[in-house]
Formats: sequence, structure tokens, C-alpha cells
Amino acid sequence: MEIIAKARGLQSICSGEEYERMISGCLYTPLAPELIEGQSIYIEPPLFVDYGCNISIGENFYANFHLTILDCGLVTIGNNVEIGPNVSIITGEHHTMIADRRANRGYEFTRPVVVEDDCWIGAGVIILAGVTIGSGCSIGAGSVVKANIPPFSIAVGVPARVIRSTQQGSTVE
Repeated sequence: MEIIAKARGLQSICSGEEYERMISGCLYTPLAPELIEGQSIYIEPPLFVDYGCNISIGENFYANFHLTILDCGLVTIGNNVEIGPNVSIITGEHHTMIADRRANRGYEFTRPVVVEDDCWIGAGVIILAGVTIGSGCSIGAGSVVKANIPPFSIAVGVPARVIRSTQQGSTVE
């Protein structure tokens, strides 16, 4: 293919079947050794956190560039979760009533965030405090998740709404 020939001319350290599949728009695994060796990381920098100590991440996790986790509350991320670029996970909240904000100036409260196993979180998604995203979910790019998403759902929009269910082990559409 033309794109593979062009890629071979680049000064890239990645090569191999999974790399060729990736640049050709085919299904590939971003955790393939030939790609990991070129990156040497699973979380692409920069990563921004409030504390870092309130985050639990399962196995086979990948996060693209500019992941922000405001972990003043607990953040639990399951196994086999992939996160696109520019995603924010936020556990802190402030009062919405002016009188409460004035009376409690400088204070906030938190609610945990849970992303269960086998989820894909698209580019630019914002996950707000108190949300659980169920196993096997896909969250569309640019969505703002402010309520729980049931397992095996595809959710998109602002605010994110479930548009359909997925099937365990479904194929590419």
C-alpha cells in the first residue's frame, strides 16, 4: 500500500505487522511489543494528577496524551481500559448554590469515579464526580459523562447518553 511505503521512508523506530495494520487503518493492538518498544510506555505524557495516591489502575491499561485525573477522591480503573487523548477524570465538586459557596469558600467535596473492565474512553471525554462507567462500555469522543453508564453500552454527547448496547465479544461494525 502507498501509506506503508510512505511510512517506511519516515525516520520511525516502529515497524512490523501491527505497525503496518495501525497506519493502514486496520484493527491492531496498541500494546503489541513492536509498538511498545517504540514508545516504552503505556501512559503517553503528559499525565496530570492532583495527588496520584488515590488512583487504582488494572492490567493492560493504555492512556493517550494529556490524561488529567483530579484524584482528590478515589479513581478506580479496571483491566483492559483504553483512554484517548485529552481525557479528564474529575472527582472534586463545589456547591452550586451561591450562599453555600460563600459559606464554604475554599472547601470542596468529592465523589469517586469508577471505570470498569474493558472500556474505551474516546478523545476529549470528561468524566465527572460520582460516575461509574460499566464494563464493556465505549464513550464517544467529546462526551461529558455526568451520570452512570450501564455495562455494555455506547454513550455519546453532552451530557453523555446511551445510544445502544453492545454485545460481549461483538465484531467491528
